Amino acid sequence: MTKLVFGPVPSRRLGRSLGVNNIPPKHCSYSCIYCQVGKTAHLEVERREFYPPEDLVREIEEALSRLRGGLDYVTFVPDGEPTLDRNLGKTIRMLKSRLDVRVAVITNASLLHLPDVRADLGEADLVSVKVDAVTERVWRLVNRPHPAISNNLRLDGIIRFSEEFSGTLISETMLVSGFNDSAQEFELIGDLLARLNLHKAYIAVPIRPPAERFVRPPSEETLIEAHEILTSILGENKVELLMGYEGPQFSASGDPVESLLATTSVHPMRLDYAESYLRRYGLDPREVLSRLQGDGHIAIVEYLGRQFVVRRTLRSRDSVSR
Repeated sequence: MTKLVFGPVPSRRLGRSLGVNNIPPKHCSYSCIYCQVGKTAHLEVERREFYPPEDLVREIEEALSRLRGGLDYVTFVPDGEPTLDRNLGKTIRMLKSRLDVRVAVITNASLLHLPDVRADLGEADLVSVKVDAVTERVWRLVNRPHPAISNNLRLDGIIRFSEEFSGTLISETMLVSGFNDSAQEFELIGDLLARLNLHKAYIAVPIRPPAERFVRPPSEETLIEAHEILTSILGENKVELLMGYEGPQFSASGDPVESLLATTSVHPMRLDYAESYLRRYGLDPREVLSRLQGDGHIAIVEYLGRQFVVRRTLRSRDSVSR
């Protein structure tokens, strides 16, 4: 039998999360060029049953009975688009009626124009919506949606869901070099996100083998630009970068250099702030930052006349086979 539950796994967005795979590979309404699951074998938009809700809930209950330690979320994050499951809302209701858990759903947001999809997602405590682009041409190049999906309906659905949803709403934008990494697209994305009742906007880069070999992460300078543009629109502390593998734990305490690296994986840090931080721990900023640069852990880039420290992204020459 297909394993329907996995983890728990660490997540910067969700803490300790038990994953639920309610869609078999790979049934999806998108075929994103960067998808780590690979190309979509079944590009579809019709909702249907994939697994009985009772089977899903039973596996979740069994996994939780064996779990040691706390859990932040049970998360529907399958090998396809979770809202294609017409029993999604029923499954969440069953789960929450039997167990004291918080439920999250990671969706590509392509079907939010459908009232039944919005109602099902409304049962969750947290929903993450994908917003990789606003411009239709860019959206179609990056996400390669089912031809029946309208860009205008997609955007309207995201806005409508935000108006109706009473839980925590976050967004994720995956940036791909040469596709959706222009300042104009960043501004359009920021303007859309500003219309949402958004807790936080996350910027991600491809860090795992993608569906298409030509996919590359953008430069550090571009990531700084994206972060600054979205922050200028959404406000301070509303935007975070997701640039590295989630390790076994995430902590802002302990070794000051490790803490610096962890922080700059999420937020670019002004160079003068980084230097001041290192001095507080009795470290020589010039020596530490030079060493981290030389080892390839950080880059120091300039944007709008200021210098920033940012974690290095996975560059094609370093990590992606040709």
